[in-house]
Amino acid sequence: MAVTGLQGQVVMSLIERARTASAVEIVAFGRPELDLADALSIDRALTRAGADIIVSAAAYTAVDRAESEPDLALAVNGAAPGLIAATAARLAVPVIHLSTDYVFDGANAEPYREEDVVNPLGAYGRSKLAGEQAVQQATADYAILRTAWVYSPFGANFVKTMLRLGADRDAINVVSDQQGSPTNALDIADAVIAVARQMLDHPSDPNKRGIFHLSGTGYTDWASFAEAIFTTSGARGGPKARVNRITTSEYPTAAPRPANSRLNTEKLGRHFGIVMPDWRTSLPPVVQRLLA
Repeated sequence: MAVTGLQGQVVMSLIERARTASAVEIVAFGRPELDLADALSIDRALTRAGADIIVSAAAYTAVDRAESEPDLALAVNGAAPGLIAATAARLAVPVIHLSTDYVFDGANAEPYREEDVVNPLGAYGRSKLAGEQAVQQATADYAILRTAWVYSPFGANFVKTMLRLGADRDAINVVSDQQGSPTNALDIADAVIAVARQMLDHPSDPNKRGIFHLSGTGYTDWASFAEAIFTTSGARGGPKARVNRITTSEYPTAAPRPANSRLNTEKLGRHFGIVMPDWRTSLPPVVQRLLA
């Protein structure tokens, strides 16, 4: 399995999970060997890997900074996935591309299904939607996995931020009017490996190609998520703080966030038999690792 990126949460999780998964070898590529802004380097690195499947995981993830760097975000998130998928098509191997809940505007009252209308609110979401479209235009042998609210023991994420702030403050303001599903990147890695196996085992099955939603089971809001983090941490002797519930309007950001980031994952279960763990179950092991 060839994977784009070296330091991202999902990439690091895939590398860890591959150590114990049966018959899974990860070859991860990053700059300078694979530069997402350089089509030739993408093709050369992925060709040299000789992998039976490609995972397009590298991305520009600075949501707010994308508002002032839209061209860079579009190059990395929009154009590069199409180049990766084009190489996969030339090599006649499937491609798995990771996308995001930010392709939606959050106005739906219900959790989003794969076929719901996309309408990104900001530059980051627009760049990720462009990436989805580029993959679809480059190959028919793809699975696009949209996920949300990713955290893990690796990289920068909400859980790490809360634990860091909780070590220095008695109270933290957290928005309570945005809903979604916290998703452990290690669970994403498990699902990606399962999807990859089934795509390879069923090369002609159209039900295992297309767009799928992949996020933790259960829904919450950011403030409640923060409270769960501090409850879990405090029970283990780690940082804890009081959470002050505020509105999005009280915490302005450069990029607007969807009020509803809930993703309906029934299609993933129907076609791949994958049911993601409940976020409440996946959170404690990550908190424990970070405290250790």
